Parts: sequence; C-alpha cells; structure tokens
Amino acid sequence: MTSIQSLPTVQGCSVTSCAYNESSSCHAAAITVAGDNAKCGTFVEISFKGGVSSNGVVGACHRSECKFNDKLECTAGSVEIGAGRDVADCLTYEAR
Repeated sequence: MTSIQSLPTVQGCSVTSCAYNESSSCHAAAITVAGDNAKCGTFVEISFKGGVSSNGVVGACHRSECKFNDKLECTAGSVEIGAGRDVADCLTYEAR
C-alpha cells in the first residue's frame, strides 16, 4: 500500500477552467484518473475556486492498463493534466 506522502504530485495542470486550478497548479487534495481517455475525474467547472493550499496528488487511477498503474495506484513520479481527448486528461498516461 502506498503512503499519502509518496503519492505522485500533479506537477502541472493547463486546464484553467477547473475550479481546482490556480496559476497552472492543481489544488485538489487528491485527483482520480478515470474514464476512457485517462481523464481527470476530479475536474469541475464552477463559478468559484476551491481546494487546498498545496499541490494536488493522484489519489487513485482507474486505468489498470496504464504502465504506471499498480493495484489502482499511480507509480509515476508526477503527472501532468491537460487537454487530450477530453478537457482534462492525464497526459502522463501510457498504455503497457
């Protein structure tokens, strides 16, 4: 099991419309990578900003075929979130 301190950080996020994005940094406590295109399941467009004061981490990854996925946890050193096939995708995702 991965400790919270060793979860990979969201190194950068270019999805400025997300409520957790502040100055291209993710401020969600933890994101989930999910869906058909490794989308950020935590992405939300709303009229105000939210989150925590530190950079977000990857709390869970539902993309079991990703080479960085080990028992639904991300093992990448860090991830980048940005526009891919969806508005907010994990750009670090790589199929095995």
